[in-house]
Amino acid sequence: MKRAASPNGRPLSPPPMKRKIESTTTSKAVASFFKPPSQKEPERLMWRIVHQSLVVGLYRDPSQPRRELTQPVRIAAFDLDDALIKPKLGGSRFVRNASSHAWWDAVVPGRLKELHNGGYLIVIFTNQGSISLKDNAKTLQKDSLSLKNFKDQLTYFMRQLDIPVSVYAATGNDHYRKPRIGMWEELKDEFDLEGDGAIDMDNSFYIGDAAGREKTDKRQKDHATSDRDLAANIGIKFQTPEELFLGLETEPYAHPFEPKQFLESALSSPRGNIPFTKQNKQELVIFCGSPGAGKSSFYWKVLKGQGYERVNQDILKTRDKCIKAARQLLEGGSSVVVDNTNRDKEARAHWVQLARDLSIPIRCILFTASARLCEHNDAVRAHNSSMNPESRMILPPIAFRSFAQAYVQPSLEEGFEDITTVHFDFEGTDAERKIWSKYWVSKFST
Repeated sequence: MKRAASPNGRPLSPPPMKRKIESTTTSKAVASFFKPPSQKEPERLMWRIVHQSLVVGLYRDPSQPRRELTQPVRIAAFDLDDALIKPKLGGSRFVRNASSHAWWDAVVPGRLKELHNGGYLIVIFTNQGSISLKDNAKTLQKDSLSLKNFKDQLTYFMRQLDIPVSVYAATGNDHYRKPRIGMWEELKDEFDLEGDGAIDMDNSFYIGDAAGREKTDKRQKDHATSDRDLAANIGIKFQTPEELFLGLETEPYAHPFEPKQFLESALSSPRGNIPFTKQNKQELVIFCGSPGAGKSSFYWKVLKGQGYERVNQDILKTRDKCIKAARQLLEGGSSVVVDNTNRDKEARAHWVQLARDLSIPIRCILFTASARLCEHNDAVRAHNSSMNPESRMILPPIAFRSFAQAYVQPSLEEGFEDITTVHFDFEGTDAERKIWSKYWVSKFST
């Protein structure tokens, strides 16, 4: 039954209140949605993918002519996370959407506009390993969720800034990833800045938080040195966000591994490796040393010409296969080099036993290169085909960390006839020396 109305005709109770819904859609966006395509405002942030690895974005007003750059061009380059933007209070730096981050400091947008108005080309170089380009490999019309979120976030901040900005985001561990200079090279190609004197190197700079600084009462320890190293590799000034935006003083800094200083030290104080020569008609030689210590190069340079056959686990995949191959070669009368890490006594004992079984003398060559030197060598090799004759892929940091943790120095008591120590000495052309002298590792594992 219906409830009777009040005598004066008014309802007995008030009608339910309608829920007010806050909309995040602007009237401008609604109007644009209903406009025909010919009347819609062109997108200001345009994107492209380079070599299925580098995400490139260019923000500018398409209705305005592209500003002609007067050479030499001054470049103001920035890292993104914790340099221009930061997670909102209580948020995560890994969450990517328009509302998850804020400007690193309130002065950032104004300072960027000042630089733009002063004639600087504003650029962002950022490592974004969490971005997946998997879907883009299948179709250029579908972005992965991580890529879409990154684009949405950058669009949000660039619209607030509303000045021309170029964005370069390295998604893989290749020549684009900082501190390697692939993004810088792409920038030069994009703006036709390849010629000598096209860039004002003295007045260009790079700002980033990955500066290798130690922990303070106001800040955590920097996670890496990649921003500082990128600037050094390019040859431009480096500053932290605190120095540029807040005017703080430069903090003291010592790099964990200086390639140039290593080469200079080696030239001024050569350690003089003892030549290794064959002592027996037939013998088994095993290497002991970290990945990247120069073991394979030493084989090709010193031992191959002396008639040694090489057994290598990177090629054969398992130790059992290596032992089987070495046995066959030794039983056939050859001398053999085992080009593996052989990091501890247990690993070396297999080869000592094989030599005893066949009554063949066994010798050991110990490679002394430090973990950081080895990581550097590995990165140089992997990213420079002219210095990588075996086309080796870059190793994960755990490869160096696990070797260092398990390493036990070999001794004659294990059964070796002798142990020869080999220190790493760089050998190559002047061009290769210049390549090796740059920074290649974004974060050392030890």
